[in-house]
Amino acid sequence: MQQYFVGVDIGSLTVKVVLLNSHQEIIGQAKTRAGYSGRDVATRLKEQLLCESDLNEQSVIATVATGYGRVTFPADREVSEITCQAKGIHHLFPSARTVIDIGGQDSKVIKLLSNGKVADFAMNDKCAAGTGRFLEVMASALEVEWQEIGEIVSSSKNPTQISSFCTVFAESEVISQVSAGAPKSDILAGVCDSVASRVASMTRRTGLEPDIVFTGGVAHNQGVVHALAKQLGYPLLVSREPVITAALGAALLAWELHKVK
Repeated sequence: MQQYFVGVDIGSLTVKVVLLNSHQEIIGQAKTRAGYSGRDVATRLKEQLLCESDLNEQSVIATVATGYGRVTFPADREVSEITCQAKGIHHLFPSARTVIDIGGQDSKVIKLLSNGKVADFAMNDKCAAGTGRFLEVMASALEVEWQEIGEIVSSSKNPTQISSFCTVFAESEVISQVSAGAPKSDILAGVCDSVASRVASMTRRTGLEPDIVFTGGVAHNQGVVHALAKQLGYPLLVSREPVITAALGAALLAWELHKVK
């Protein structure tokens, strides 16, 4: 009889849910903005996935929650996002030794052992610099959607420099560069370089070791992917769905929780 396991990642900006079968295969995944209540959104997404797979709540053997809002969600266990990211990335990329996770409100660097366990990590959660929020603010100042940054940056010929790591001061720099007539592509390339510089510095402090996996919502931004790879001097591995890796790790831990029982 097939059994099912759920991983829920309630992040600061986005909620992700993954549904696994007993063979550790993803049979459903969903994500959307967290809104006012991440718990309610997570509940709705879980119900949606079960309905789409012709399943019900009784079909789920175990659920693990992670992310900022994990304590609000009724689950069999709550696990830190660091542990869940490590589990999900090791499952997808067994050769990974360094994980760079840039989300909406924070960025993390996780150093992995060969068995996928966490050896060390560093986290930037005190400042918007080096996060998706930084990119959103700069994109807004330039009147573009943050999802468009990667495509716009591809035509840059002479990236500008953003000297400030502070989001407020960096936004002022961007506005000044616009007034000076700098092309949007060059300004955004400078923004991507700024994010990459901040995260690369944190990565080196943690201990850089390939293979390097880039995950989180910002991993969709090719401008940051290229800038970060250039600064680190290594290619970056990016999964097809880099936003759901922590939720995947949570679902895998739910599967392990059942096996322990």
